[in-house]
Amino acid sequence: VFYTVYGDDEERAASAAALESAKGVLRSEVGRQTGVRFTPTLAFVPDALPDNARTIEDLLDKARAKDAEVRQVSTGAAYAGEADPYRKPEDEDDEADTPGSTDKNEGPASA
Repeated sequence: VFYTVYGDDEERAASAAALESAKGVLRSEVGRQTGVRFTPTLAFVPDALPDNARTIEDLLDKARAKDAEVRQVSTGAAYAGEADPYRKPEDEDDEADTPGSTDKNEGPASA
C-alpha cells in the first residue's frame, strides 16, 4: 500500500510507525471486508511523489531563472553575420572566370 504524508520528516516517521503498529488490525479488516480465504500481507511503502514533485519544481525554478537571465542579456543584442546568411548561386560572369570554363566568344582555331 503506497501512502503519502504531507509534512516534515518527523511526521513521516510517525505515520510510518503508526501504520506498522496497526498492520495486524488493518489486515484483519481487509480480510473480513473482502471475504477472501487467505488475507494478503500488507506492506506500507511511502510514496515518493511529493519529493519528486519538489525536485521538479526546483528544476523548473532554476530553468525560469536561467531564461530570465538569458532574456536580460539578449536585450539589445544583434544577430551575428549578414542579414541573409544563405549562399546564393554565383552570377554567370563569375562562372566564366573559373578555370576549366570556355569563353563563349572563342571558336575553334582555324588553320
